[in-house]
Amino acid sequence: MAAAFPWVRFLPHEDAQAFVVELTRTREAAGHPHRDPAPVLQVITEWRNTAAIHADPELKELVTAAGQGAGPVEPPRERRP
Repeated sequence: MAAAFPWVRFLPHEDAQAFVVELTRTREAAGHPHRDPAPVLQVITEWRNTAAIHADPELKELVTAAGQGAGPVEPPRERRP
């Protein structure tokens, strides 16, 4: 896994395992590899961003600091054509 995704080394062991499980399940759910790769790419992007946070102590502190939450997040609005 580290050869294909070198940033995985910055994830805690449990998170690295969760990445592999989520990536595998998403690939299976997406079906044939020539179909829309967006779900798989989204999983990779999200976990790569998580690894970047773990790799940067200052960024990790900003993200995990107590009381720094932005509050409830509104669900996305439906797009209309």
